[in-house]
Amino acid sequence: MRMKDGKLCIGIIGAGNIAQNAHIPNYKKQKDVEIIGVCDFNLDRAKEVAGKFDIKYASNNFQDIINIEEIDAISICTPNSSHAEIAIAAANAKKHILCEKPMAMNVKEAEEMCKAAKDNNIIFMMGFVNRFRAESKLIKTLADAGKFGEIYYAKTGWMRRRGTPLGWFTDLSKSGGGPVIDIGVHVIDLTWYFMGKPKPISVSAATYSKIGNYQTKGVGRWVALDADNIVFETEDSASGFIRFENGASMTFDVSWAINGKDTGVYSYIFGTKAGASFNPLMIYGEEENYLMDSSPVIRQEDSFANQIEHFIECIREGREPIAPAEDGLEVQKMLNGIYESAKLGREVML
Repeated sequence: MRMKDGKLCIGIIGAGNIAQNAHIPNYKKQKDVEIIGVCDFNLDRAKEVAGKFDIKYASNNFQDIINIEEIDAISICTPNSSHAEIAIAAANAKKHILCEKPMAMNVKEAEEMCKAAKDNNIIFMMGFVNRFRAESKLIKTLADAGKFGEIYYAKTGWMRRRGTPLGWFTDLSKSGGGPVIDIGVHVIDLTWYFMGKPKPISVSAATYSKIGNYQTKGVGRWVALDADNIVFETEDSASGFIRFENGASMTFDVSWAINGKDTGVYSYIFGTKAGASFNPLMIYGEEENYLMDSSPVIRQEDSFANQIEHFIECIREGREPIAPAEDGLEVQKMLNGIYESAKLGREVML
């Protein structure tokens, strides 16, 4: 680590909503951590964020931030299409990386990112923030302790009745897809993580573009800061079935817009000894041959704060994060498999 005056120095690439509302505030909470550079394609925005958060350098060229010698690590908070280029350049400059989900636009890019991280011996952590929720930590602890037995089936999803974001999210050239790659990535990753991360081998899926740019009144929408040229080129819902090498399987449903009930994030795992649900947090098992449902008592935690703290700890201690680049690659295989299966109208091997 370079470490300036005992501090870990951070660069932020992308100064949009996720950077301003999650990454930057939580880095600022960390002891002996300093954000010294921020980049955005919109230089005025980069300068505005630099002033707001007392950041020394601002640029509209990510290479300028990567080239700052004292920077130890970067957060990639840009649209999906630029993740690979930035990550590879940062890895080659020996900077540690926290990359927002999804990892990339396709599997080839993700593989190249993994190779760059490995070749340069840097920490590469995926922004799979739901792994850092209090509920997730409890379920994963029980799963790792064998409390569920063999986890052989799971179902997950995130259904928004109306919740299509505006801006680059619906521009296929920048996002790579719609709700599958935007929110499906969260629930598929989280549930796969609970299952013990079995190797995915095939996907059968369908995607639908039936609602598009709805004019529904009385609903809010997430608006990207570059929402000037709005196009709707992505799906607005999807469902599918994933098979794993160990015989386990997962079903999923995701939507930005569908004429059904809002579900929020949900995840169910089913094991030979017990099962669990993520939302609501419940454990379904047996005690003394009686069915027993239990509702664990937990304290709510800030998942983004936990994520940033874990990233910093991994850098300082030189240990692998709980969401390494290799996990990003496996999830990318599932995401792109979903789109390929939907396009071909049949099951595809991964």
